[in-house]
Amino acid sequence: MKKLITSAGLAALAASALAPVSAYAEDTASSLAFNLGVVSDYRYRGISQTRLKPAVQGGVDYSYGGFYVGAWATNIKWIKDSGASKGSVELDLYGGYKAPINDTLSYDVGVLRYQYIGNKLGDVPGFANADTTEVYGALTVGPVTGKLSYSLTDTFGNVDSEGSYYADLSAGFDVGAGITLTPHVGYQDIANSKQYSYVDYSLTASKEIVPGLSLSLAAIGTNVKKTNDVSNYYNASVGKNLARKGVVVGLKYTF
Repeated sequence: MKKLITSAGLAALAASALAPVSAYAEDTASSLAFNLGVVSDYRYRGISQTRLKPAVQGGVDYSYGGFYVGAWATNIKWIKDSGASKGSVELDLYGGYKAPINDTLSYDVGVLRYQYIGNKLGDVPGFANADTTEVYGALTVGPVTGKLSYSLTDTFGNVDSEGSYYADLSAGFDVGAGITLTPHVGYQDIANSKQYSYVDYSLTASKEIVPGLSLSLAAIGTNVKKTNDVSNYYNASVGKNLARKGVVVGLKYTF
């Protein structure tokens, strides 16, 4: 399977969407935060990266004013399932800047590198190297965030896919009892392989159950068609429909 784009970042997105925009201007101190978590299935842009199996994940974030950098890692299965001899860990490296425009509007721009440690996917016929670099820009209006990510390289192992993009819309709503509800919809475009472009959607509920520890429950789906071609594309070799609808449970501790 070529990764086509977990819910892992939705709770954080919801929290930032709920925060007053003016808070960005007031926060000039530096901060360092760590997170550790586990999910029942690592979904990214609707597609399972772990063959519908659990994943252990963790990261670190540093910010100063509006500037931020971070790293995040997780186990994966899709690269070796596609025939490569190596590639069981995804490491995401990112940095950017976010700031308010006014009291209700803010923006976020940055770059994100998906590094698949030691991956040999480029040695498999029909695949490019899995490592991918995207630049992104996001605009938040009240609780709603629109984001566009654009690939500067081949995209997740897809040959000649530089220029692919992912456009998504998310929101964060406090529905009471400490629960945040996050609806999300996105469109993944694969350059030069339009037959594999698709829509994904999800609805995530999250709650901090003790200080620093959050529980999330996400319903996730895509509009990927169950044709032979697409089935092969989404890794028929493992006998799983990695784009099927499903529910993902997550537990995350931030400190």
